[in-house]
Amino acid sequence: MKTLSFTGEMTAEYANIFNDEANNFVATLAEEFAPRVGALLEARKVKQTEINEGKLPDFLAETKSIREGDWTILGVPEDLLDRRVEITGPVDRKMIINALNANVKVFMADFEDSLAPTWEKVAQGQINMRDAVNGTISLDDPKSGKHYELNDDPAVLICRARGLHLPEKHIKLYDQDIPGGLIDFAYYFFHNYQALLAKGSAPYFYIPKLQSHQEARWWADVMDRAEDLMGLKRGTVKATVLIETLPAVFEMDEILHEFKDHIVALNCGRWDYIFSYIKTLKNYPDRVLPDRQVVTMNQPFLSAYSRLLIKTCHKRGALAMGGMAAFIPAKDAETNAAVLKKVVGDKTLEAKNGHDGTWVAHPGLADTAMAVFDEYIGAGNANQMHVSRADDAEVTAAELLEPCAGDRTEEGMRANLRIAVQYIEAWIQGNGCVPIYGLMEDAATAEISRSSIWQWIHHGKDLSNGKKVTIELFRQLMAEEMGTIKSEVGEERFNAGRFDEAAKIMDRFTTSEELVDFLTVPAYDYL
Repeated sequence: MKTLSFTGEMTAEYANIFNDEANNFVATLAEEFAPRVGALLEARKVKQTEINEGKLPDFLAETKSIREGDWTILGVPEDLLDRRVEITGPVDRKMIINALNANVKVFMADFEDSLAPTWEKVAQGQINMRDAVNGTISLDDPKSGKHYELNDDPAVLICRARGLHLPEKHIKLYDQDIPGGLIDFAYYFFHNYQALLAKGSAPYFYIPKLQSHQEARWWADVMDRAEDLMGLKRGTVKATVLIETLPAVFEMDEILHEFKDHIVALNCGRWDYIFSYIKTLKNYPDRVLPDRQVVTMNQPFLSAYSRLLIKTCHKRGALAMGGMAAFIPAKDAETNAAVLKKVVGDKTLEAKNGHDGTWVAHPGLADTAMAVFDEYIGAGNANQMHVSRADDAEVTAAELLEPCAGDRTEEGMRANLRIAVQYIEAWIQGNGCVPIYGLMEDAATAEISRSSIWQWIHHGKDLSNGKKVTIELFRQLMAEEMGTIKSEVGEERFNAGRFDEAAKIMDRFTTSEELVDFLTVPAYDYL
């Protein structure tokens, strides 16, 4: 038997998840697949170096036959055909219950961007997911005195595993790192595939942060092997892939092709996609983005991304999922009406384009998003697969890379600072999903905030008031905004928190000479 080593405390409850049989299954996958990840991550660096040196991303010449070929994916299971509204959130017990009970079709339970991967969160998340699948999940909240349990007809559950760049530091095989995503996938699959199949579903996954079809192949091979080890029919495991990196948008056909036994949909992961646009094109002064607040789906490069994803998916028999409405309902009626108006506008654009569904971050937005998609999908239909966009003009590489109009403002820069510091402070305390200024923020928030300002500093850009963005200006505004945060959260909360540490982390990764790929990798050391 292969032996995994654990550095986290092994309680009796955790030992039910990390038992010998499960550990042996995980170790078998890790031994075969973990060594391949290094080469995939190295290939990312090679590609990024080429882009840095002037070779802009483009569709691949060597895979033209796949893009032009006449093929489709294996198929979509019945319980995934209608995904008009999905809700997302961390694998927290109360969140899982509330999300599965919301007026949505799917809940994406997230081990990735909305989870700070402490040992307790990773282990407890697997327990919560098992209990949700078995229908036994409940919670008595000592603070509110409320009891939470599942309704009779909960949403379909999908597990989002971590990206390939994130190792799981609490579990090793032969003292070697195991990708966090492989841990998330393997334990969830092992403990739940039988119960899921028994109730007419199956192990469903969201796969994040892919940058190439070779990475899709890695995941497809993992899923094949997991099925083979358990004697399951090929294509039992199903995946939805987030197209949330700029390199991946040029390989959507190829990703679908590599994954075609398992894939059911692609998703417009818009926030990470904006971060990836900044990161990928960091050396190009003409591609510097404006304030985050004006980088909406109406911008040409994001509109092209959405339309190409729909056209590609529907041609291949896959669903095309829209992006996240990160708003949180407001208590004030007038403010809430403005929030709902923005959500309706955003979701109407997606539905008109031909998306089959969309994401919300809060149950209070589910009815609003559902009404929009009900109108466009229509009675008796499950999705908009019939919207082929086949008559659209070809979406070109130039459109996908189109520079983005809009101002860089001091107000926008200050907002970036406040949001990023508050998010990082929450993350290093173990909370990866945080309401800030009326939005539900996850790791992509901090990534956009610090990479935007890094880009403005790096290229010596001016703000709309004429001030040049420098390290000195960044630090001056940071000091001022720390005072604002203190006044907003209160002195007691500020002093009890880790805001100064968060500000230092933000400074380190915003003023560095090179743009660090992912904030969450070095920040893992602070958990």
